[in-house]
Formats: sequence, C-alpha cells, structure tokens
Amino acid sequence: MLWTMKIVIHLSRSQADRLRERAKSLGLQPEDLARAAVADLLSSPDDAFRSAADLVLQKNAELHRRLA
Repeated sequence: MLWTMKIVIHLSRSQADRLRERAKSLGLQPEDLARAAVADLLSSPDDAFRSAADLVLQKNAELHRRLA
C-alpha cells in the first residue's frame, strides 16, 4: 500500500520569498524544492551514525596509514 503525507508549514514572508526565488532559479515549483529538501534530510545519516563512523575512522587511522 502506498502511503503519502501532506504537510502544511507556515513560513515567514521572507522565508516564503526566498523559497520561491530559489525554486525559480532551479526551474522548480516551491513545493518540489521543499519536498526535495525533506527527502535529502531524511536520507542523510543521523548524528549517531556519523559519530560512530568518525570514531571507527579515528581508531583505524594508523592502520589505514600503514596500508596506504
């Protein structure tokens, strides 16, 4: 089953103007730009993953240096 969600957000006049301008410069509708921004946010790793990855990279830095 396909699930969708409709969201209403309230932007200040300044924010709305900037969103419209940025969307126009990219050849998009403001709604499409906002949708893409949310999709990008949700697809990026969360802070816990980034912290764990950084810790692993730091711990293995010497090994990586030797293997290079």
